[in-house]
Amino acid sequence: MDRKENILSKLDELNIPYEIINHPPVYTIEEMEDFNLNKKGHIVKNLFLKNSNGKKHYLVVLKGDKKADLKSIRSQINSTALSFASEERLEKHLGLLKGAVTPLGIINDYDHSVNVVLDEDLKNEKIIGVHPNVNTATVFITFDDLLKFINTFGNEIFYVNI
Repeated sequence: MDRKENILSKLDELNIPYEIINHPPVYTIEEMEDFNLNKKGHIVKNLFLKNSNGKKHYLVVLKGDKKADLKSIRSQINSTALSFASEERLEKHLGLLKGAVTPLGIINDYDHSVNVVLDEDLKNEKIIGVHPNVNTATVFITFDDLLKFINTFGNEIFYVNI
């Protein structure tokens, strides 16, 4: 089963309704906007970070039109300095490739070691768009269903103001 089918199967298993739109590969929020996907729901931006000694990893999910202040996030989650994790770490911990970072990637975090950091403002969005572990499709689900998905795997969740 490929990455996308694995996600869709899990969403079905959890009775999470979704709409999926297939599209050419995208690597930035701007490219997503070119396809007018933001008309279906709020497209989120995802960052995969590590702390200063590389022992903790964070998947930061924020509104697509925001810029992440790593120092502010660091203080809100009581972490050491944060920096972007390597592509190797991304693949090791979330089974994802560059350009396909998504909160749904926690399905591949078998030891539940990646902390999920959610932008507080996402709570106000009814429908959000995320990649289904590949960057050639976008899945639209409710924010509450995203939480349901994450909670299924037991990863720690932090809420921050970005």
